[in-house]
Amino acid sequence: MIPPIQPDTNNIETEKKPIKAVTETNDWSFREMLRFAIIAAVIVIPIRIFVAEPYLVRQTSMIPTFSNNDYLVVEKLSYRFISPSRGDIIVFRSPLESGKTLIKRIIGLPGETVIIENGQTSIKNGETVELDEPYVVHEASSFSGTFTLEEGEYFMMGDNRAGSYDSRAWGPIDRSDIIGRPIVRLYNFENIGFWPGQDVLPKDYLKNTPSW
Repeated sequence: MIPPIQPDTNNIETEKKPIKAVTETNDWSFREMLRFAIIAAVIVIPIRIFVAEPYLVRQTSMIPTFSNNDYLVVEKLSYRFISPSRGDIIVFRSPLESGKTLIKRIIGLPGETVIIENGQTSIKNGETVELDEPYVVHEASSFSGTFTLEEGEYFMMGDNRAGSYDSRAWGPIDRSDIIGRPIVRLYNFENIGFWPGQDVLPKDYLKNTPSW
């Protein structure tokens, strides 16, 4: 009579070990992924708050300098050490809608008077100087008005003057509302580059205004 075949318990144990090893590997991977996510958050969040953040243009008020859906990187650090200048393009908090951000160009600086007559902009601070604005290529607005800026106030206008809702409507913004300025355009691909919108300023742009 042939004796019954006994199960090989050693083989059974051997087969179980890989299952346990796989489980341990999965647990290890999850812990590492969680650790990586935490480290990334610790690095990225402060950068977005204090250094730079992405910005998607969702308006046409800066045409032709920026088009709708242009993708920018906005740096937030430099204005902690220097004052914004005339001609700078900045991203700032909307004075009318909480949580909304806008992108415009700085036209008037603190202490100045901005005079707009039939779409032509002049700056007064002792003497009056008419601004040379080659970045305005669309039909200018017929708007006229005078605005005197207090300390820490900036007068903002879109390059698409006829299609921009800006300081002409809601007045100057406070420096505390400035978020930063675009340092690079990543999209659209035809206009990728650094300091977008600054290359259109005439070399004597700041000299065309009084040196106070």
